[in-house]
Amino acid sequence: MPPVFAHGRLRLYLLKLLDEAPRHGYEVIRLLEERFQGLYAPSAGTVYPRLAKLETEGLVTHATEGGRKVYSITDAGRAELADRGGELADLELEIRDSVSELAAEIRADVSGAAGDLRRELRAAASASATQVEGESWTAAKEEFRKAKAEWKEQARRAKDESRRAREEAQQARRQAKEAQERAREEVQRIAGQLQEQFAKSGGVLGSLAGAWLGGSGSPTAPSDPTAPSAPSAPSAPSAQAAAPDTDWARDVPPTGDPARDLDRLLDRFRDDIRDAARDRGIGEDQLAQARAHLAEAAARIATALGPQG
Repeated sequence: MPPVFAHGRLRLYLLKLLDEAPRHGYEVIRLLEERFQGLYAPSAGTVYPRLAKLETEGLVTHATEGGRKVYSITDAGRAELADRGGELADLELEIRDSVSELAAEIRADVSGAAGDLRRELRAAASASATQVEGESWTAAKEEFRKAKAEWKEQARRAKDESRRAREEAQQARRQAKEAQERAREEVQRIAGQLQEQFAKSGGVLGSLAGAWLGGSGSPTAPSDPTAPSAPSAPSAPSAQAAAPDTDWARDVPPTGDPARDLDRLLDRFRDDIRDAARDRGIGEDQLAQARAHLAEAAARIATALGPQG
């Protein structure tokens, strides 16, 4: 069989099967056999070690049901699938081509067997023509006719499956590319709205957003005349927020789900603020200012995302 699953391709296809639904190892083996129309089935020694490795890498997880491990894909696994959507479409096409090649080999084998049978029948008829009864000869011809008809039917099914497989793989590739492009545009739109609102908010939140989104240095805690502060705490020195950087959080890959992508961007922003507070420290006046600006930014973002439906 052609090496369809060379260079990590089996790993990618296992993630695809688990993205369709949670499955146990035997079910994964059975599905692979079905995808190859029974022409190929991986062994347990091939599938289970790769599932264990995917779990070690955090791409899948498992739960025990009825004494068996049922594997499920994680968010990290879905992210890798989204990043490799084009490669997955190519893999689907390669699998279909492999099925077609195997079917062609079967057709060639059947054709060769039919030719051998024809020659054997002719040789037998020539060698023992006087011993073959008319009824026996008729039965032999009928067997040959059935074998020929079966070969033609197998060839027809293989041809239809090859054509259908190519069409499905091409459609899957187009859909994967379109989904990736839509997800990228949606994430860029939401990130741009967040950066614009953070840049306008000023104060502690504005300077933090400017530092992380703009990459201009470590964040500071400037004063803001519109934000509340504790009476006994001195005001922090003012600073101007840095310009936003459109490359912020570009290392967070899109998943194709805008709501999930927004959650991941907010997680990144929260982690950055926590890191700054831990490294620089935070007092009561900075906390009060941060609370006011966070509330303002939350209201701005909610407005940018549109009214509740």
